[in-house]
Order: sequence, then structure tokens, then C-alpha cells
Amino acid sequence: MAQTDLITIVVADDQRLIRDGIRVILDHEPGMRVVGEASDGLQAVGVVARLRPRVVLMDIQMPVLDGLEAARRILQASRATSVLMLTTFDDDEYIYRALQCGASGFLLKDSPQSQLIGAVRAIAAGGALIDPLTTRRLISRFASAVRPARAVPSILSELTGRELDVLRLVAEGLSNAEIAGRLVVEESTVKTHMGHILTKLNLRDRVQAVVLAYETGFVRAEP
Repeated sequence: MAQTDLITIVVADDQRLIRDGIRVILDHEPGMRVVGEASDGLQAVGVVARLRPRVVLMDIQMPVLDGLEAARRILQASRATSVLMLTTFDDDEYIYRALQCGASGFLLKDSPQSQLIGAVRAIAAGGALIDPLTTRRLISRFASAVRPARAVPSILSELTGRELDVLRLVAEGLSNAEIAGRLVVEESTVKTHMGHILTKLNLRDRVQAVVLAYETGFVRAEP
């Protein structure tokens, strides 16, 4: 595998055993290398700024500077790095805040090894990791605080009608294949529309698109 194809990773967790375990798993996976570690959020910001990894695995609860604020600073500094939040509990409030700060997804620390590897690959490829069930649960939990828009929000004014359709369905938690079936188009067409949406709205991935759709009131969960 070419050096340019190598997925470089920084692991930020205050527990040495967790960091060591993740390093062993990922360093044995072809095309992946853990290039740095951090034991607190502030250290993570510095390590990432120096090493510029493709992916950061960030514990939410960190000393000195919590993982959410560390992730926010990292993502503000570079669009070339993506953050996957790690947590020991499936808590809606933390998950939603992580997505708001720009994280590409979250993963429970007790997830299977194969899921960790798949998550790193997906995020390194520019994807996001948030399953449809969790998307819908978050929508139900937080959308009630969002006032529904009477018209398309101004921030979405550059999107075409079909791009708005795609954004609406993405916000419902549908996959590209499901959206293609709903709109009766090719899956490649959906991917193209999604790319245009992210570019026009200056977003990192579809998770951020979902958050924006609900925060602007463009879509809202049914009661």
C-alpha cells in the first residue's frame, strides 16, 4: 500500500489500557498506523496539530480539557482530520453535542473489534458513523426544541430542489441506497447530490448535514 494511502491515527484517552488496546488492534490492520497518543484533551490538541493524522479517536470524558472541546478545536484548525468520539455509555446528550462540534460519529468502547476497524476506514474515507436508529432517536430527543421553518431557511437557499429532497431524506436517517429507491434514481446520483450539498454548505460529512437540517428547522421529527 502506498504511503499516501496509509490511514494515520491518534488515540486520545486518559486510560493507558484503552490506548494500548486500540493501538494493538489498529497497528495490526493493513493500511493503518497509530502515530500518536494523548492522555488528556489539551495534549490531544497539541499532538494532532503536530502530527496531522487522518483520524482521531477521542474519548469524550477527558481531564484538563474534555474531549468535546478538544474535538472542536482540532476540527476548527484542520479539515483534513476527522474525529470519532469514544464513549462508555450511549448518552443522547453527549452524542448530540459531539455531532454539533463537528465529530464524524461516535463509537462505544465495548464495540467489537471489527466495528472499530470499519469505523476508522469509513471516517478516513470521508464518511460518517451514525446509524439510522440512533439518528431517529436523536431527532426525537432534540428536534422538539427546534422551531419548524415556514419556508426553506436562507442558509439552504443555494441548494436545488432535488438537493433539498436528498437532504430531507438524509435527515430522516436513510442511507444512499434507500434514498435512491425513494427518489427512483441511481445510488451514484444520490452520492453526487450529497457531495454538492456538503460543498455548498461547507460541511464535513452527512452527520453535520443532519444536525444543520434540524437546527435550522428545515426538517422536524413528527410528534
